Amino acid sequence: MTKTLTGTFNSSDAARNAHEDFIASGFPTDKVYHARGSAELKVIASSDNEPEIREILGRHKPTEIEVHGAV
Repeated sequence: MTKTLTGTFNSSDAARNAHEDFIASGFPTDKVYHARGSAELKVIASSDNEPEIREILGRHKPTEIEVHGAV
């Protein structure tokens, strides 16, 4: 089952930095979404990689992480 994790940050720069971290960590670009100027980052996750996604999001100190059901 897949789900979407949405990290909300204090700034669009923090969200962009988190996006760059995901790409540098090898996540496919079609699984990580950041709209320019937005303070949110969405990542499509499976049960297997959710802990890693939470760890990377946590490095960038999101104010909130929301989990949305199956995609």
